[in-house]
Amino acid sequence: MFEPEITQILTKVREDHTMKKRTAGLLGIFLAAAMMTAGCGSDSSQEAAKDTEQKAEDNASEAEDKTEAKGDAGAADEKTDNADKGDSEEPVTILMAAAASLEYSMKDDLIPMFQEQHPNITVEGTYDSSGKLQTQIESGIDADLFFSAAEKQMTALKDENLIDGDSIRNLLENKIVLVVPSDKKDAYIRFEDVANAETVAVGDPESVPAGQYAKEALTTLGLWDQVSAKASLGTNVTEVLNWVAEGSADAGIVYATDAATKKDSLAVIAEAPEGSLAQKVIYPAGIVTGSTKKDAAQLFLDFLASDEASAVFEEYGFTPVK
Repeated sequence: MFEPEITQILTKVREDHTMKKRTAGLLGIFLAAAMMTAGCGSDSSQEAAKDTEQKAEDNASEAEDKTEAKGDAGAADEKTDNADKGDSEEPVTILMAAAASLEYSMKDDLIPMFQEQHPNITVEGTYDSSGKLQTQIESGIDADLFFSAAEKQMTALKDENLIDGDSIRNLLENKIVLVVPSDKKDAYIRFEDVANAETVAVGDPESVPAGQYAKEALTTLGLWDQVSAKASLGTNVTEVLNWVAEGSADAGIVYATDAATKKDSLAVIAEAPEGSLAQKVIYPAGIVTGSTKKDAAQLFLDFLASDEASAVFEEYGFTPVK
């Protein structure tokens, strides 16, 4: 009587067992698939990491190359800048046309000082009256820098576009003085006493600034006609100075700085009186327009305007213009 029920129960048990086997099989398949997927993902991650690491190395290498390139370019630019400034390792010679009254200070002190600071730059000077130097520059003399004893000559060259107007600097002031041989100083007291001398040496007013200043002062004092009648005209102030020192002239009118170089043989009687000159005796310097060494010339000009150079100029009797 219980056989049908027993049979149903056994059938259900068999079906449940079969379902469990199928479920277990499916789970196994799913687990295997999941493991394969995880494995593939791991491989992909490793490959991605390797790619990222390689890209980082490549980027670092590229950045290093760019840095080296910039460094090389910067070094090249620095060399170019130094060359442009006239302070490269290449030797450079600049030519200066300067007033005769500057010769001692330049040769003995200033040029050696500058060349010690800039071993690759050599400065060679031509010293004469500013008027003569003006004429030579107008004629095409090879010069890089003009240092005049008066503004007149510098202004003329600037107007002719032979001097770079932007480079001109008024560097020094000088004084006009009456000098006589040391053994005759007791016969003179004032600047106006030049009229008492039998022979007088002055620079040629046509070309020598010191002579132009002498003429102006004596004209203001009403003495030019009297003095010029017995005057010997020198081609530059150094020549005038030597005539008096040697006794070839009884008196002379020169710059105070030139007189200071002959203290043993000359006596300074007096400066030109206040108001006898319309303007101060100013020394300007500027770079020649046609110079091919303007950077080196500018370095020297800057040095001449420095406090270091000003101290030297003062030792020679100049007054630096600030």
